[in-house]
Amino acid sequence: MSTDEVAAAVPRLTRKGRATRDRIALAASNLMFERGVAATSIEDVQAAAGVNPSQVYYYFKDKRDLVRAVIAVQTEQVLGAFGSVEPRYGRLDSMEALRAWRDFAVGLEQSLDCVGGCPIGTMGSQLAETDAEARQEVAEGFARWEQAICAGLRAMRERGELRADADPDRLGLALLATLQGGLLLTQIRRDTTALEVGLDVMLDHIEAHLAH
Repeated sequence: MSTDEVAAAVPRLTRKGRATRDRIALAASNLMFERGVAATSIEDVQAAAGVNPSQVYYYFKDKRDLVRAVIAVQTEQVLGAFGSVEPRYGRLDSMEALRAWRDFAVGLEQSLDCVGGCPIGTMGSQLAETDAEARQEVAEGFARWEQAICAGLRAMRERGELRADADPDRLGLALLATLQGGLLLTQIRRDTTALEVGLDVMLDHIEAHLAH
């Protein structure tokens, strides 16, 4: 579910109300990324967003409802940076774009001192065994990410840049899985070497499927 869809589920919000709700969700997203879901209280979110308790509960019936909004926020942020059809560094439909995507991922982790990992991946790991609905929403976010990557690879095959026997769906899923594993090891090791090596090997594998 996208941020807009989540917001639309709350009836009759004014522009000011929508802005307040978005501010609360963003504050919760930042806190849950830094501290984890369990260690973030409604009171923490209230203080960070600069609102009173009644405002939090006006827009979100409970913490689980707030977590849903956070998943939507983090999914949109991640897809906008890493995986949308038109991410900030261009479509992922060429080896040049894929290499730039790799450099962006590594550079972002370095700028964060390798802290935090993937926001939606981290949320998923915290909630998968305790909140089935939240797990499903995280899975849907990953599915959108996967399809965006695969779309670029399909475009390459349609233009004849990838061989006809290349499987964009399998390559795209493998690339996303490699990124997630690399981000986890980067978070644990506080070093981007695993992320760099994993993405380089996977991109070399994709490049080996280029038509010559």
